[in-house]
This record gives sequence, structure tokens and C-alpha cells, in this order.
Amino acid sequence: MTQATTKNSDIRTGANQPMRLDGYPLIVGPFTHVAAERDRLSALHWQHFDAEQLGSSIGAEISGVDLTAELPDEVVADIRQALHEYKVIFFRDQPMTPAQHVAFAKRFGELEIHPFIPSSTTEPELVRFEKSAEVAGFENSWHHDVTWRAQPSMGAVLHGVSIPPLGGDTLFSDMYAAYESLDDETKALIENLDAVHDYTQAFGRFVPEEQRAQMRERFPAVNHPVVCTHAATGRRHLYVNRIFVSHIDGMDLDESRALIDRLCRQADAPEHQCRFQWEPDSVAFWDNRAVQHYAASDYWPAIRIMERASIIGPRPAR
Repeated sequence: MTQATTKNSDIRTGANQPMRLDGYPLIVGPFTHVAAERDRLSALHWQHFDAEQLGSSIGAEISGVDLTAELPDEVVADIRQALHEYKVIFFRDQPMTPAQHVAFAKRFGELEIHPFIPSSTTEPELVRFEKSAEVAGFENSWHHDVTWRAQPSMGAVLHGVSIPPLGGDTLFSDMYAAYESLDDETKALIENLDAVHDYTQAFGRFVPEEQRAQMRERFPAVNHPVVCTHAATGRRHLYVNRIFVSHIDGMDLDESRALIDRLCRQADAPEHQCRFQWEPDSVAFWDNRAVQHYAASDYWPAIRIMERASIIGPRPAR
């Protein structure tokens, strides 16, 4: 009996070693690097609300909080801590007015006003995404928001105003886990690299010719570390995306794009993700540094209306 147990243990130990598929930049096998975070999050308890964990290392649905009310400071502090722990948190049945939406988001910091996506509500801090058969969405690529700013968003609060009957989910991917999944050689390669983030990658085509010089002066291309240290948690995370990064500073363009693509593919693993199915008046609050997100564009030609308030963060640092 003892001998059989030992053999089975040896087999399990061998199976825990990830394998690279020959000819492809893919790793298969158990994602053992998420196990400690999964178990740590599952042991958390909260004083002012309940939390149901969604992904192995990312996401929780919060219940017992009314975001339309003026919350006590201690509840806001708990929500902030939950955001840092789960990286993205979700709330159901929150019929917020635009003013209530802004008031809640402001509890976490100063709000930004987006220069390229206008607000169509009474609150200039709210960006309104209204997608239909006539207005297409381009959010179905993994990204952090507004990384072309010198001080990008530290977080965002998204409210589901009108939800299609099927489709339009938002997926979130853990950038701590994405970094931890890299081999040591890649980590050493990117340790001191900077990525160049440029608004023209995504928004340049929407700026009229006569305004381009002015907008470029307001928003010059900026460098941010490829690997950042989170200002609140002190943890390392990847900070590159295909939408806003033009290239790696000092690297050949083709080599740069190949590296950016390889790093961005770390978001693709379902083991790093959680997926949120929207309902009317659902709210997602994500840490824009610790996660990337992807809005599924599978509801055309149905209408999907969302409103977002973004909280200004510190400049990303190595």
C-alpha cells in the first residue's frame, strides 16, 4: 500500500510541471502559479459585505452594499481593500443616477475627463458608451484604459444602463498572474524595458486634422515600464497592451511587436480570467493596473449602453 501511494505521488508531481508545445509559444499543464492566490482569496472575510469569488485569482461579486447611498468611510475602506485583493469587484441591482455614480467613484479619488469620448449625460466625468447597429464598439481586445496618459486611471466604475438580452459580457484578466506565468528568461529580458504609449494608436483617426497638433501637445507619447510595481499592493504586474502601445523603447520595431504580442497573450489564458455577465444596473469596479479587460462584441445589432467613471492614478513605476 505504501509503495503504491508513493508511485501515485510521483505521477502527480510530474504532472504538475507545465510543458511548452513544440513550435508554439504555448504552455500547457496546471497553472500552479495561481494556486496560492486562489487559496488566499478564498479565505478572506469582510465586515461590511459578503463576497463570492469568481475566478481562481481574480474577481468577486459583492452583496450587501447600496452604492446609491452615501456610504460610511469604513465601508468605502473595505471596498477599496476588496478591490486591491480581488482586482475587480461586481455589484448587482444598483440603479445609480449619473450623479450617484460620480459621487461613489469620487470616494476613491479625483475623476478624469476623457478628451476623445464625450459624455452624453449631465456629468462630464462620465463617459457614455452607446453601441448599436449604427455605432460599433472596438473594445474587444485586451487592454488597460488610457495608458497613453502620463497618469493613467487607477480604476474605473462601469454601470450597465441598457443591456442586450444576450451577449456583451466583459472579461477581466489578472496581470499579476500574467507576469508570474512568464519564464525567468523573459522576466529578465523585460525587467528594465519601457513601452511607448500613444493615444494616436486608437484615437488618432477620430481627431480632425486641424486639431492634431494641439492634441499631440496636450498628450505626447509617454513611456511606462513594461513591468510595474503596483502603488498600493507592491506587487509586480505586466503593463502593455496592443491598443495603446506603439513599441518598446530602443527596440527594433519588428522585434518590439513580437515581444508585445507575446506578453499580451498572457491575458488570453482562461486560468487568469473571470467573466461577468451583465444585467441592468450591474456595476463593475476594476483596478486598471492589476487587470486588463475585454468587452465581448457579440451582441450586434442589439443596443448596449454603459457609463464609466475613471479615477486618476499615480504615474506607473518600476
